[in-house]
Amino acid sequence: SSAALEISPDPLRIVAEGSGWLVVDKPPGVGVHPLHPDQRDTVLNAVVARHPEIIGIGEGGLRSGVVHRLDVDTTGALVFAFDEEVWRRLRGAFSDHRVDKRYLALVAGRFAKSRPVELTLAVGRHQPAHVEVVASGRRCRQHVTPIRAFSGATLVEVKLETGFLHQIRASMAHLGHPVVGDREYGGASEDAITAPRPMLHARRLVVDEISADVAL
Repeated sequence: SSAALEISPDPLRIVAEGSGWLVVDKPPGVGVHPLHPDQRDTVLNAVVARHPEIIGIGEGGLRSGVVHRLDVDTTGALVFAFDEEVWRRLRGAFSDHRVDKRYLALVAGRFAKSRPVELTLAVGRHQPAHVEVVASGRRCRQHVTPIRAFSGATLVEVKLETGFLHQIRASMAHLGHPVVGDREYGGASEDAITAPRPMLHARRLVVDEISADVAL
């Protein structure tokens, strides 16, 4: 119910905002929205404190105003809508793949050449979720470009053309370059570079009137 969305005093880093929407820089280790009524430590709880009118928008309840999602440990650009018409329009843009979404990822090994990556993915396990490359499932597309090579790892930019749960993490692992720090998909590098979480950041998001860049 709408009453389940409690206000959180946690600060928000607002990247961009406009009529009926805002983009925040999601911190690591914080969920996008509550999974149960008692949970308060999510980005949405903090958004409610600033825009209480978001309650009931879109899917409503514990997912009020959520336009799209990022994994708990992924940082960067995250959009919320606190106007119903705006929410429907933005959700439609995501569904129609009319969004320019670019991520930065630190991946294991040397990723030497810019290339498109197209794989068929499916959720192989729920709770915790695990995505697998399969013969029949959702066809997912992205373009991966190396930015800087390190000893045992490469910083890459991933431009998503589709959106699917764990798409970048599962795809890069399948290519033999898992995201550093991603224990679910085997993110260990040749020189044992370690990280407390998957090194994945939503750097840029452009959709309709929204244009947001989030520096690391």
